[in-house]
Amino acid sequence: MDTELRVLMLTAVTISCLHTVTGPDHYLPFIALSRVRGWTVARTIGWTLLCGAAHVGSSVLLGLVGIGLGWSLSKISGLEDIRGGLAGWALLTFGLLYTIWGLKRAAGDQVHKHFDVYDSGDVYVYEHKHGEIVYPQERMKVTPWIMLLIFGLGPCEPLIPLLTYPAAQHSTYGMLLLVITFTLFTLLTMTGMVLLGYYGFSVLKTSRLERYVHALGGLTILICGIGMVYLGW
Repeated sequence: MDTELRVLMLTAVTISCLHTVTGPDHYLPFIALSRVRGWTVARTIGWTLLCGAAHVGSSVLLGLVGIGLGWSLSKISGLEDIRGGLAGWALLTFGLLYTIWGLKRAAGDQVHKHFDVYDSGDVYVYEHKHGEIVYPQERMKVTPWIMLLIFGLGPCEPLIPLLTYPAAQHSTYGMLLLVITFTLFTLLTMTGMVLLGYYGFSVLKTSRLERYVHALGGLTILICGIGMVYLGW
């Protein structure tokens, strides 16, 4: 395995864990549903893995954009010898732009999801801005199937540039390894956080970090791109 692929795998692991841990919606709903519905640990893990697989699946589909960009980059006439360098610069540029966008998003009052558990045992999801009033009719009752839909429609965007690099190298092995790594660590992190809550351990307070999830993802990609372009990783 070459150095570039090792760096990309480490970046994929970092992003998958950060994306999951800093997003309470990746685990709190499962903890709440398991408590109010009296789920066994096996059923709780089962729904967590199913929804996690839907989340990763949509991320991989979005990552196909990165694969397409990488293949297009590799076909530019006269640039065959430096396409790896171009892919590194593409990674760096995407990371920089994504970090800036993430910081602007964190500084603003962006719409975000909330999950509330009521005394009746019902769990509701809704989107709002801080200080904004949300009326009952604007909330959606959460069921396991609704959770599956929410996760299927919520991909992880940073997977796009990670797949661009091995695609530019025509490395099917590299692309598959990145997808498997991202999938494995996303599911492991989701399951770990859910199990902590299921057994009553205090789950990390990540509400403040949640708004910076995109900036952190962009920074991770930016560091990876800088290493490849300037440090010979």
